[in-house]
Amino acid sequence: MRNLVVGGNGFLGSHLVNRLAATGGDVTVFDRFSSPSTGFLPHPNVSTVRGDFLNADHLASVVKGHDRVFHFLSSTTPATANNDLATEHRRNAVPTLALLDACVEAAVSRIYFASSGGAVYGDTPAERHGETDSLHPVSSYGVGKAVIENDLRRYHEQFGLDYVVFRIANAYGPGRFSERGQGLIPIALRRIVRGEPVIQYGDGSMVRDYVYVDDVMDMIGQVIEGSPEHRVYNLGSGEGSTVREVIDCISAVTGQSFDIVMEPPPTPQVQRAVFDTSRLTGEFGPRTLTDLATGIRSTWADLVS
Repeated sequence: MRNLVVGGNGFLGSHLVNRLAATGGDVTVFDRFSSPSTGFLPHPNVSTVRGDFLNADHLASVVKGHDRVFHFLSSTTPATANNDLATEHRRNAVPTLALLDACVEAAVSRIYFASSGGAVYGDTPAERHGETDSLHPVSSYGVGKAVIENDLRRYHEQFGLDYVVFRIANAYGPGRFSERGQGLIPIALRRIVRGEPVIQYGDGSMVRDYVYVDDVMDMIGQVIEGSPEHRVYNLGSGEGSTVREVIDCISAVTGQSFDIVMEPPPTPQVQRAVFDTSRLTGEFGPRTLTDLATGIRSTWADLVS
């Protein structure tokens, strides 16, 4: 199986590359490679292509010859997208159309897209969000993800392009220490290492679904190695933790003393984002997930090693 991972040097992408290589597939990593090191491990089955996601010719040339494409690249983050919807579309949605065109032209068997559950579901009173819930994104980042999901559906209906969407919760774990400023756990741990205060947005009551990256990869493996019955899957722990609970857990696990600075939460902001994962477990069976303290301990150990 010939796999192309677009954004394969990012946090989730690099873990996916390791997973695919370990299962014996050939993997091509397409990325800017803006940092001198790679996030994935060297492997004889892994090759790299340096390219620009915004260049349709780059995408068309790299897609050729691959059976499966994994779209795990985002040119923005929730923080950088903010309310700039035009930039979000220009840097993510429009280039993805070029990628989908290339997949159709190359007769790719299936494309997998890493969406964002917390961003696309929006701020609703639901205790947990299910895949059949309506999408109400409140941020430009979330709107962009929802647009791509709709474009995938259209390309399937019009051109027969097979696809699966992964709506991924707040994934964390070893390796997520870039300077892009995304994710409470990696940002807090890095600030502690630097001797800087941890920033708590709002009163600490915001609830998120935190899921350890190895568990995410196991969930993805279940889908790509099986015969998925659905187009969309939530990938999360199914449990919610407040910002304050996470900070308290970080303090207990690391044993470090640090100051906490409270700042107003960025707007727009989702107060609660927890996912119903019963579709995945019902189809592929339940799994034992990494608890928050164990996951933070492993992430901290990787950072300070």
